[in-house]
Amino acid sequence: MAKAYTQTEFDSLMEKVEKVDIRVKEYLELAGYEKWARLYAPVNRGWTMTSNIAESINAALVSARELPIYDFLEEVRKMFGRWNCSNRKEATQTYKTLGKKIPGNVVPSTEYSHTVNDGGRNYTVCLLERKCVCGRFQIDELPCPHVWAVLKSKFLMPEEYCSSYYKPSTIVMIYDVPVYPLPDKNDWNIP
Repeated sequence: MAKAYTQTEFDSLMEKVEKVDIRVKEYLELAGYEKWARLYAPVNRGWTMTSNIAESINAALVSARELPIYDFLEEVRKMFGRWNCSNRKEATQTYKTLGKKIPGNVVPSTEYSHTVNDGGRNYTVCLLERKCVCGRFQIDELPCPHVWAVLKSKFLMPEEYCSSYYKPSTIVMIYDVPVYPLPDKNDWNIP
């Protein structure tokens, strides 16, 4: 259910949960769908579901926890510096283009509205509104296979219909802020 793109898909999965144990459904409703379900999220979260980043940082700093505060903070700074440098290097070397398995049979209705047959099911795509009835295009902000088929049929560039968040230039900018080293304690100017 957390990864459902449409209300129909979500409701179908929720019915299965309810049949297994109604208390689970009640618990999930009480927790609030917006906190864990892609469909109800107040912002688009993309397609990567991850656990809390704080847990990852805590795990990386297990041995540093025993250090005095200055030494601990220096370990944190060095860790973030290494991660930042490593991630920036990887991001600058990433030049992957978009690619998807493309369904066939695109039928235009208007310049922007099309029907795409995928596995015997019809999907409506509107390029102007950046929507597909499968829900993936508007939530992930990346062309779903149905949009991809329309773009290919019209000889349009998929990158133009992709959120800038996924473009290599944006990924590199994430790591533009350097983590500067601190001077040695003996060189500090403490008023």
